[in-house]
Amino acid sequence: MTEIIYIEEQVIDEPLTQKICARYPRATRILCQHYGEIFNRKGQNFRLQKKYPALILARKQRQLILDAPPGYGLGGAYHYYFSHMLNCVYDCRYCFLQGMYRSAHYVIFVNHDDFKQAISNRLRQTGNHTSWFYSGYDCDSLALDPVTGFTSSFIPFFRQQPQAWLELRTKSPHTRALLQQQPLPNAVIAFSFTPENISRALEHGVPALEKRLRAIHKLQHQGWKIGLRFDPLIYCDDFRDHYRALFKTLFSSLQGDSLHSVSLGSFRLPKPFFNTMQRLYPDEALLAGPLQEQQNGQQGMIGYQHQLEADMIEFCSEELLRYIPESIFFPCYDQ
Repeated sequence: MTEIIYIEEQVIDEPLTQKICARYPRATRILCQHYGEIFNRKGQNFRLQKKYPALILARKQRQLILDAPPGYGLGGAYHYYFSHMLNCVYDCRYCFLQGMYRSAHYVIFVNHDDFKQAISNRLRQTGNHTSWFYSGYDCDSLALDPVTGFTSSFIPFFRQQPQAWLELRTKSPHTRALLQQQPLPNAVIAFSFTPENISRALEHGVPALEKRLRAIHKLQHQGWKIGLRFDPLIYCDDFRDHYRALFKTLFSSLQGDSLHSVSLGSFRLPKPFFNTMQRLYPDEALLAGPLQEQQNGQQGMIGYQHQLEADMIEFCSEELLRYIPESIFFPCYDQ
C-alpha cells in the first residue's frame, strides 16, 4: 500500500497525477519543487525504502530519449531508450538500479505527451529507417502499468508510427491493458527469465514462472509478438543443468511461431555501482562470486571471469539454437 506520494508542484493538475492520487485516496501527499529533492538527497536508506517505497510524481524535462548502450539492440539502424519511470517494484540482487540510484522510491513521469513529442522528433531525424525504442531500461515496463497507464497511453501512439518499434521488457504478468487493445504489429512484449533456483534466491518479488507463462499464453493467443530475454546470465553451481531445464520448460510451452526474438546478455556492472551494491548487501553471495574487474573503454566494469563468461555464453547460445532459428537470436554482450 502506498502511504506517501510526493508531487512536483508543476504537475499537480496533470490528468495522470489526478488519476494516480485518486487511486490512493488515503496516501499522504507532499508537494516539492523538483523530484530530485527527494530522489537524489544524500543519506537515504535504500534497503529500508525498498520495503516501504513512496511514489514521486514528476515531469521529465531533459534527455527524454537517449541512445541505447552498445550491443543493446534487435536489428535496425537506430536504437533508443526512454524511461517513463525510475526504479523497479521488484528486488533483483543483480540489478544495476540499486547501485545507480540513492533512493528506492518510484519516480513516475506524468508528462507522456512530451515523451511522444521527443520520439516524433527522433523519427523525423531518422527518416524511413527502422528505429527501436526500449522502455524497460530504468524500470519494469509493465509491473506498475495499472498505476502509470503507460501501455494505454503509448500503444496507440506507436500504432501511428509504423517505422518505430517498441519493446516492453518485463518480468510482470500485468498484461490486462495490452489484452484490452488490438495487438500492435511493431511492438514486442519481452519477458526476462532466469532459472527457477536463481529466481528464488535473487529475484525477490518476481512472480513465479508459471504465472508469467500464463500471461504469455494469453498474449500469444491474441496475436502479440513475444520476446524472451536471458539477460543477464547468472552463474550458479550446475548452471548448465539449470539453464537447460529453463529453456526446455519455456520452449515446450510457448508457440514458437509467435516468438519475435530471443536474446541473452552477460552480467556486467560499472565498478561504482558494484561497490554501492556490496555496501548494501555485504552478505550477498552473488557479489562475492567468481567476478573480476574488466575494462570497457574508459570505465571499469565488474563481470564474471572471462573464461567462465565465455563458457556460459557458448553453452546457452548452443542450447537456445536447438529451439529457435538463428535469424531471431540476438546475443547482447561485448565481443
